Amino acid sequence: MKTIKKIGIAIAVIGLIVLAGFKLAANKKESEEETRIVAQSNDSISVNVSKVEYRDINTTYVANGTFEAFQELNFPSEISGKVIRVLVDEGSHVKSGQTLAVIRADQQSIDLSAAEAAYQNALTDNQRYENALLTGGVTQQQVDMSRLQLKNAKAQLDHARIKVGDTQVRATINGVVNRRLIEPGSYVSPGTAMFEIVNVSSLKLRVEVDENHVVNYKVGDNIKVKAGVYPDREFVGKISFIAPKASSSLNFPMDIQVSNGTGNELKAGMYGTAVFSSADDETQNKPVLTLSRDAFVGGLSSGEVFVLRDGKAYLKKIVSGRNFGDWVEVLDGLKDGDTVVTSGQINLDDGATVRIIK
Repeated sequence: MKTIKKIGIAIAVIGLIVLAGFKLAANKKESEEETRIVAQSNDSISVNVSKVEYRDINTTYVANGTFEAFQELNFPSEISGKVIRVLVDEGSHVKSGQTLAVIRADQQSIDLSAAEAAYQNALTDNQRYENALLTGGVTQQQVDMSRLQLKNAKAQLDHARIKVGDTQVRATINGVVNRRLIEPGSYVSPGTAMFEIVNVSSLKLRVEVDENHVVNYKVGDNIKVKAGVYPDREFVGKISFIAPKASSSLNFPMDIQVSNGTGNELKAGMYGTAVFSSADDETQNKPVLTLSRDAFVGGLSSGEVFVLRDGKAYLKKIVSGRNFGDWVEVLDGLKDGDTVVTSGQINLDDGATVRIIK
């Protein structure tokens, strides 16, 4: 009886051992499968993608800027003295050569009288020496010295006359007095600012244009211009300057000269917009083959993108065209329907396996 009981216990123990073996084998297989799946997942790189396709794009390119006065001058004093008259006020229209103010000329008049007397004396001495040279009464050296003294006296006289003329402060440009910085009784010295004069008969709109558009224009080309305060009006501007070097923003400064109306509606400091459009695109939307700006590896200037094919990303060089903000025109290297990587490029090598994030 005891022997039968022992045999039963042994069989039960063996059964448990066999069952435990099957269980361990199953767990091992399941663990290996999970490890394989994880390893397979770790071999792929998660990315976002976008389609290359034709999109309706507003092909008009605009650049914003600020209107500046065509001419602007902080008019300084040339001499020292007290201002005795101011002949213009802020807002006065002035012309080149017009007298703006008068500075007391007492000292200048005295200097002019002394210079005139010195010149007459030098002229008389020179004439006497010239006559004496004919009779041998003086040497050639003495005559040369008298000629030099006469020349210096003439220069001093001219300088004194200029100083007297500087007491009449005259405008050197046409324009409007924007600020008057002196009053009768003010004392000025050389370099003291007296008036700020601006010429707004025409203005210049300073904008910055990217490299894809600046190459299409040259000095003298006409450009449509709009002012923020006159949204329904359109002005005609002419390019007067294109910088030969890009600014820190990698765009090229450009000046567009705009003729002001008879009432000078445009003011320096107003916001303006230059509209760069050709006759065939105007402002209408047109289908353009584009890709996302985010697709470029290391920025737009690289011209490189990762193209997705059969679950792998391949680095490709393309030719891009116009920049429309979030979208960039494709000229060569991609076709409609291609898929490009828009995020995760930093982790990619050419031919890397990728997994698209839904």
